[in-house]
Amino acid sequence: MYIRKSTRTYKGKTYTNYLLVESVQTPKGPRQRTICSLGSLKPAPKEHWLSLAHRLQSALEGQLSLDSQAIDPLLLERLKRRQTRRTRKARGGGGESSSVMEIDAERVQVEQAREAGPVHVGHQLWRQLGLEEILSRAGLSKRACMLTEAMVLNRLIDPLSEHAMPKWMRRTALGEILGVEFSELDENALYRNLDRLYPNRERIERELAEREKTLFNLEDTVYLYDLTSTYFEGAGRKNSQARRGYSRDRRPDCKQVVVGLVLDRDGFPKAHEVFDGNVQDRATVGQMLEELEKRTGRKGGATVVVDRGMAYEENLKEIRHRGHHYIVAGAQQERNQWLEEFESEQGWEEVLRTASPRNRFQKKSRLEVKRRQSGEEVYILCRSEGRQQKDRAIREAQEQKLLGDLLRLKQRVDKGQLKKSEKIHQAIGRLKERYGRVARYYRIEYDAEQKVLWWREEAEKKALAEKLDGSYVLKTDRQDLTAEEIWRTYILLTRVEQAFRDLKSPLMERPIFHQLKHRTQTHIFLCVLAYHLLVAIEKRFLDRGIHTSWWSLRQELSTHQVVTVVLPTTDGRVLRIRKGTAPEPIHREIYSTLKIPLEVMKPVKSWQEAPSSD
Repeated sequence: MYIRKSTRTYKGKTYTNYLLVESVQTPKGPRQRTICSLGSLKPAPKEHWLSLAHRLQSALEGQLSLDSQAIDPLLLERLKRRQTRRTRKARGGGGESSSVMEIDAERVQVEQAREAGPVHVGHQLWRQLGLEEILSRAGLSKRACMLTEAMVLNRLIDPLSEHAMPKWMRRTALGEILGVEFSELDENALYRNLDRLYPNRERIERELAEREKTLFNLEDTVYLYDLTSTYFEGAGRKNSQARRGYSRDRRPDCKQVVVGLVLDRDGFPKAHEVFDGNVQDRATVGQMLEELEKRTGRKGGATVVVDRGMAYEENLKEIRHRGHHYIVAGAQQERNQWLEEFESEQGWEEVLRTASPRNRFQKKSRLEVKRRQSGEEVYILCRSEGRQQKDRAIREAQEQKLLGDLLRLKQRVDKGQLKKSEKIHQAIGRLKERYGRVARYYRIEYDAEQKVLWWREEAEKKALAEKLDGSYVLKTDRQDLTAEEIWRTYILLTRVEQAFRDLKSPLMERPIFHQLKHRTQTHIFLCVLAYHLLVAIEKRFLDRGIHTSWWSLRQELSTHQVVTVVLPTTDGRVLRIRKGTAPEPIHREIYSTLKIPLEVMKPVKSWQEAPSSD
């Protein structure tokens, strides 16, 4: 190894450079190989060049420590890097592509950890349900399909407003899993995507229901229909459907919309519709059946199960007119005609009930059913020990509230705060409507001449209500089912109640902040799409006899992450590897049950020069 002076002239100016070179043997004889450029400054007087070169070589071999007077430390570091690279190449490492390298273990780091497990599951179920193809066939662009998936996965995993969604996307591994960059995404793009999605809801819901029917081998013989309400934050002046009505969220102070949802017997959505906030339950049945036929293409032959709020004769007639059967809960007053049958101990059969999978230690109360025929309708009389206590508690609580409100109304009348008979009768009517369960065994009157409000308990009616605590009536036009089969079919309606609970939490359908009608409806549609994913996930586990919830799974999956592993090498470079962490046993079990791959993403490798130390 020695130092050689090199000069060249350019545009009349001479440039000098000093090179550290060594002699190597080649098939064509000895040749000089440049190790490093020392720059334009003389490293030492010329007579000392050979000695300095030898000292450099000794230092590289670790045989001699050079002080700062003898050689620049940065120069020595550069020489060490070059020597390490030559050694790796000589060993057949092939440069940067080699998987064998020397790592500076003290400087290894892990950076940019992002939650990946829940997003991975949501993305894979999105693919299994074929939603990207369904959205494409509906006319949405590739970008619109991607944004829709991102918005639905947000509702499934960590529901946020459109304003906060972009930050959430950047906090998770969603962009890397989808292969897109969210750094420039803002809420305006998401609002515009809601507008593009809105006119395609019916087609998407129809194709998705058909896909699920094939994928999960679902039956299409029972439809479960119920309603819930969802309230607004804000005045909702630009939404004609935003009205005040009976609030199932106990927020009568807020405007709301009513959401109707139809499920099959396995809990998969078949259709949904958004109604005015003040609509009566009974007024929605015809429109919902029409929407259901559009979604499913089925014109009849199914059994429609609804609650007593829709068990009016006109609704049952509409169901029959469309070629369907019905199973409904009878109104409270319908029990009265069966009082003797309820009191008789003959003809009852016990239904064996199992504890809820989510509460295996809950003891189920005794339930008995009795089948009776009346004309073309079958009546199933039901009595439950546990429900008896519940009915009594509800009745007593409502009775106390009714008497308290009556007393306050009387005080207003006595003080002259409420004088007009019309207004007083309206107030009485509102109380009867609010406390319908107990107001029917109280006689409430206003004497306009005496200007006195009075009420009296009708003991016989109250005694009758007490006798019927714990009892209820189901009715159907199905003649081919046993009493137990009818009861078990009706009780499937609890799956709609569970669906509403899931939509409101964890999917956070409420409250609604959108003020436009079409964006409100699309927001609810995104929640329904997220529920499709949720019920598909839980169905996979139920098929294997595992009873769990998406909320529990999401907590377990949150520990599976994507990270960047930073590996500084001894030759001065840095290898960065972006990859998923190794799945833990619980992750592997979840992924295996859901039939999705263990690998969240393909590793991405990149090389960088080590940052300067000064």
